[in-house]
Amino acid sequence: QVQLVESGGGLVQPGGSLRLSCVASGPIFSISTMGWYRQAPGKERELVANIPATHWANYADSVKGRFTISRDNAKNTVSLEMNTLKPEDTAVYYCNVAARTMTGRFLEVWGQGTLVTVSS
Repeated sequence: QVQLVESGGGLVQPGGSLRLSCVASGPIFSISTMGWYRQAPGKERELVANIPATHWANYADSVKGRFTISRDNAKNTVSLEMNTLKPEDTAVYYCNVAARTMTGRFLEVWGQGTLVTVSS
């Protein structure tokens, strides 16, 4: 089935930058929205940013001006460029893709998550 592979997580100092990447593979007919969510320890999972196929990107208020989401439709990838990172950005980040498979089914697929730790 459709699968997502995430990469780019790690440890970074406050004020630093990090880039997350996610690639979708499998029997994909089309992809509508691609996005990133995050879940901090003891907190609920929340939307960070997403980007529809033909619309402007959406961002959580907490990351506006610092994060940039982008997608490469030819490669079925979505990236999240994170700048001016803060300790409160520490979380497990999950890629999310809304897709239609070759068999005509609509799926919302989640990646396994990649840990981002912002600390001195």
